[in-house]
Amino acid sequence: MTDPLTDIPPRTDVPPLTEANAEGHLAAICFKIGPPRLVGVEAEWFVHDAENPGSAVAPHRLEQALAALPTDPDGEHPGSDGPLFPAGSRLTREPGGQVELSSPPSDSPGDCAEGLLLDQGTLRAALAAQGLRLTGSGTDPLARERLMQLSHPRYLAMERHFDRTGPWGRIMMCGTASLQVCVDAGTARGPSSYAARWQLLHRLGPVLVAAFANSPLLDGKPTGHRSTRQMVWSRMDPTRTLAPRLADGDPRGNWARYVLDAELLCVRRDHGRSWAAPTGCTFREWLRGDGERPPTLADLDYHCTTLFPPVRPRGHLELRMIDAQPGNGWLAPLALVTGLLDDPVAADTALGALEVLDTSSLLPPRSELWRRAATLAMADPALRRAALTCFGAAEQALARRPGSGRLRAALTEFAERYPARGRCPADDQLDALRAGVHPVPLETAPC
Repeated sequence: MTDPLTDIPPRTDVPPLTEANAEGHLAAICFKIGPPRLVGVEAEWFVHDAENPGSAVAPHRLEQALAALPTDPDGEHPGSDGPLFPAGSRLTREPGGQVELSSPPSDSPGDCAEGLLLDQGTLRAALAAQGLRLTGSGTDPLARERLMQLSHPRYLAMERHFDRTGPWGRIMMCGTASLQVCVDAGTARGPSSYAARWQLLHRLGPVLVAAFANSPLLDGKPTGHRSTRQMVWSRMDPTRTLAPRLADGDPRGNWARYVLDAELLCVRRDHGRSWAAPTGCTFREWLRGDGERPPTLADLDYHCTTLFPPVRPRGHLELRMIDAQPGNGWLAPLALVTGLLDDPVAADTALGALEVLDTSSLLPPRSELWRRAATLAMADPALRRAALTCFGAAEQALARRPGSGRLRAALTEFAERYPARGRCPADDQLDALRAGVHPVPLETAPC
């Protein structure tokens, strides 16, 4: 589920790609049609020194901690190119030193939760042995210098592209962390159709932003937003961070046009050469002759990994709007999303509460509702009412589903602690700051 980093340049001895072929390919692969079954989670964390959290963690310390984890030198686990985790999660490192665990797809949310909890505990223990700790927050809550720690040409090209419009790209790459819930797209028709789930997830988006807002600080200071991370995303390149058109048409066709009209972020080239893309050139313009060579299908597939809308279709649907959560707090968004999506009664209840929220013509995350969600979170009365309805519907759905006890308990506890009180996790950080305490959310190591 993590975006691939490959140094292998695309083949050029293949038939040229046309606009029609490109749109057809995208429409065929972006929404995998079938009964929704699988679920996964991608959880990111910052890494802090346990004794001196305000200091930057040298890359070699993190490398030493990760080197203590078991690997697969004999190739007994195909597809594994990093540390082995008991439940099969994949570890990746982010540009600013953040770490991410991506769970394997699971047949049920409960199985997904149990597996990622086990692997999270393994990672926590490995870091604790080196005096390090995981911190779940949408932005780094401390005033640490943001440093690019990866030199892959993808990230260098990304820096160059985003630098054209301000500091937001570098802040996103090195100073933010997210929690992504991944679900199957859905069936061709009916209440579990990909079109219905696509619409519901976008309507649910501002509630997810608001309820789980957990990034009120940047460089150690309040920004005025409960989800600063979401505000950062809303100020970046709109051709790759806005949602596609939602009001009409088949989501597959809308997504295909969105992909082709997005500017190129990078162009893969031979080893040692820059991947910088021509300024302002979209993939559609590349297909029409701009660029140093004709694009290939491999170029198109890679271009899709450089797009970051709130919900990204990759065969499955990837929810990208949720801030990283403290501790095991990622259980609550997993419970909320799957509780609503997998139960027709809960989905209808949620949709009824969400449909009245937004009449803006602007696309997420730049619409007025999404901005209120990022700024006010659960202090916004309308969002709070909608959230309480959604949490209640999901809790009832989980009560009807066998094996959901842990997720149901996590959801209920979160709802009582935050939405029911008009609060979100960001308020805990702000309370700590006002009390003169380092606003680093407490973690437990090992799990």
